[in-house]
Amino acid sequence: MRRLVVLRPRERAGTTLARIAEAGGEGIGLPLFALEPLAWNAPDPAGFDALALTSVNTVTLAGPELAFLAALPVWTVGEATAQAAREAGLTVAHAGSSDAAALFGAMADAGVARALWLAGEDHRPKPARPNLTVIATYRAAPIPVDPAALAGAVALVHSPRAAARLAEIVTPGSRGTIHLAVISAAAADAAGPGWAGVAVATRPTDAALVAAAIDRARAHADKRSR
Repeated sequence: MRRLVVLRPRERAGTTLARIAEAGGEGIGLPLFALEPLAWNAPDPAGFDALALTSVNTVTLAGPELAFLAALPVWTVGEATAQAAREAGLTVAHAGSSDAAALFGAMADAGVARALWLAGEDHRPKPARPNLTVIATYRAAPIPVDPAALAGAVALVHSPRAAARLAEIVTPGSRGTIHLAVISAAAADAAGPGWAGVAVATRPTDAALVAAAIDRARAHADKRSR
């Protein structure tokens, strides 16, 4: 089986590597970014109907200011973010199973008019509804990576930004031996062409991404053994 390379920041890679090991795979960490908390001040929660959290990082790197927002019902992307919010003393009203766009659509449909969105510094543009106030609680700083470490591997790509960073690091002429397992179609688009193969996770979760990567690695191993 091809080795699996986890591109997540070091603080988040452990969970993915553990899942790979449980599935019988060989995983190594090769972070593309280093996470850094940002200074921020919590606004008056009375000005909002809900708190939106679209990444575990926004919770774990938020610091003590997060406690001032405990009165707000929390809407999250993913159960992992929801669990981190609960552990931080917040009350989760809804845990979405898709992406940020779907979450904000669900919030608007549920009558949330004013929401506070804690996000990363590189967050995507705000939707028209609901009315969002965005505060960045962390940044993901790019770090140097040797692309030679990816040769012959299956790389796990957890976000469109990671996919775009990978496309910067690995030139089109060097992609032919690298397989990708990506968390979404948006991440696949951001990675660009030329890879040996691209497998998209059935759901935008770490568990589904690991399953897609294991399947890709085993399929290639089966072909080589024939």
